[in-house]
Amino acid sequence: MAARTSTHTDGRVERGNQTRRLVLERTMSIASVEGLEGLSLGRIATELKLSKSGVFALFGSKEELQLATVRAAVDVFVDHVVRPARELPPGADRVWRLCQNWLAYSSGRIFAGGCFFYAVSAEFDARSGPVHDAVAKTRDDWTRYVERTLDEARLAGGLDADLDAAQLAFEVIALMEAANAASVMHGDASAYTRAERGILSRLRAAATDPAALPDGP
Repeated sequence: MAARTSTHTDGRVERGNQTRRLVLERTMSIASVEGLEGLSLGRIATELKLSKSGVFALFGSKEELQLATVRAAVDVFVDHVVRPARELPPGADRVWRLCQNWLAYSSGRIFAGGCFFYAVSAEFDARSGPVHDAVAKTRDDWTRYVERTLDEARLAGGLDADLDAAQLAFEVIALMEAANAASVMHGDASAYTRAERGILSRLRAAATDPAALPDGP
């Protein structure tokens, strides 16, 4: 009896996990286009043909649905942008790979509206509360990660010893986000090539061996 009860419980948990994943895939897609305020338990239940009570049991409130969507988007971002660059040792190549991954993540429309975090940051930048704080933290974490990757490249001898990592991180992130904005707003795919050229120019200027990086995209 105990084994049968355990099997039943495990099956129910797995069904709940599957439903949660299904919901979050949909909410990430919606939020990247319409923003996190476009989410509601009722809408998601209707679109996915789920019971509203079942969706409520998983998330409890619109705010928790928004927060769960941000957390899920972080996981997707890490899988597509951060983790593949870790295959390379610290150095200018790893920095360049990280930037390429970001541009591919945006241009490949992993999220329908381009970069998920660019979209929801504009929505919540002047607000307060848990969702604002969660979005702001993801932005801060990404900036610090780029700075750390640059600093590791400096310590490994791939970038100039006097490199201002915070300044260079600001510049390359600005170029990436400008490409995302131009692509989403105007359908200008060439913006990604311009961003690549700008980023490579800055990295080559800071590299101890510029020839180790491509001349251009």
